[in-house]
Amino acid sequence: MQAKIRRHRRIRKKIRGTSACPRLCVTKSALHLTVQIIDDEAGKTLLGLSTHSPQLRSKVKRGNREGAKVLGALMAEKAKALKIEKVTFDRGGSLYHGRIREFAEAAREAGLKF
Repeated sequence: MQAKIRRHRRIRKKIRGTSACPRLCVTKSALHLTVQIIDDEAGKTLLGLSTHSPQLRSKVKRGNREGAKVLGALMAEKAKALKIEKVTFDRGGSLYHGRIREFAEAAREAGLKF
């Protein structure tokens, strides 16, 4: 747990979300994934989704790899609707494999650039 916290602090020193290129933040719990698109300059969350949100409950039951793929595709669609095409990816200290990787690849395939 300490290593994850150290990685997260190290990453956040370098990553800032702007209005032109907001930050895509991924938070992972034991059962679910939560993602947000954040404009750090304005201090606002532009879009937020989770695997336990009502839009995804009918499609997925948990935030496993399949749920991460569905969440990534839906997040990219909603971001495009808000005219957000390019983001900075913040994996939140988690290693880039498993659910995080599946989410990122699905979002890229759906048209989100990072």
